[in-house]
Amino acid sequence: MDRPEQHLEIDWTACRGHGLCADFLPEHITLDVWGYPLVGGAPVPAGTVRRARRAAADCPALALTLTQGGADRRGVE
Repeated sequence: MDRPEQHLEIDWTACRGHGLCADFLPEHITLDVWGYPLVGGAPVPAGTVRRARRAAADCPALALTLTQGGADRRGVE
């Protein structure tokens, strides 16, 4: 059974540029010159989902979420 694709989304009204998400997922999240995260449009691979969930849970502003299916593409590089 195929699992739905999961994508990272950033709530720009909540994000404060702490950068912890990039520490957890450097292969999926980079930081811009001001320290705010940039995510690619690619789905999160199954082997990375656990760390992606942790990154979302540990975000101090709770601005990072892992969603299934069609992701909102604002904030995509």
